[in-house]
Amino acid sequence: MTDDRLIIAIGRLERALTRAETAADRAVRDATLDQDLAALNRRHDKLRSRTQEAIDALDRLIG
Repeated sequence: MTDDRLIIAIGRLERALTRAETAADRAVRDATLDQDLAALNRRHDKLRSRTQEAIDALDRLIG
């Protein structure tokens, strides 16, 4: 009976470790996505600024 309880306990520990590893992997993925999103937002802001500058230049030429 003691062997059965030990086997069950080891199984529970293995499942808990798997859940912890999955959560850690998810956290790393989320951090990477956050960094990617921040970089994309910076690129978007730069593009928006350059586009606005081009429109302003065209307005000056036309006006």
